[in-house]
Amino acid sequence: MDRRTKEQVAAELHEKLKDFKLAVLTGYIGMDVAKMTALRVALRKSNTELRVVKNTLLTIASRETDFSALEEYFRGPLAVAITRGNVVETTKALVDFAKKNANLEIKAAMMNGKFLSREQLSILAELPSREVLIGQLLSLMVGVQASLVNVLSGVPRNLVGVLDAYREKKASAN
Repeated sequence: MDRRTKEQVAAELHEKLKDFKLAVLTGYIGMDVAKMTALRVALRKSNTELRVVKNTLLTIASRETDFSALEEYFRGPLAVAITRGNVVETTKALVDFAKKNANLEIKAAMMNGKFLSREQLSILAELPSREVLIGQLLSLMVGVQASLVNVLSGVPRNLVGVLDAYREKKASAN
């Protein structure tokens, strides 16, 4: 690459690293083109871009961004997965792919300005999807309302039961 192209790539990557929800740094030693293509396709489903970047260009592009905190991991062949979409889907795709392909090494990540280790990414990947979490929250909210209605209707129901028992007692006494 000539200098102008490198500057252009670094500037483009800098813009992406300024505004991301999740950026994951991965090593890919020994992965062939077919596996990299399969990884890119899997990540594209979650609106994630995977870029293979030289370490020097990544160092330049990450200046004045939150991603510069990961500079100690900029060694060896690197690929950066950057997403502005669903963070959980991206981590699930990366962790699942890494489990199936030992050549993909998840090194570290940044999410909303905070460092995430491999272990934290694995925990994040185990979370249910956004839709499932919303469904669980909704069922919890509906369950609370149903319980409240049941409790509030219990007092009049018990009163009616007591009055009915009293009526039956009076009727049987006559």
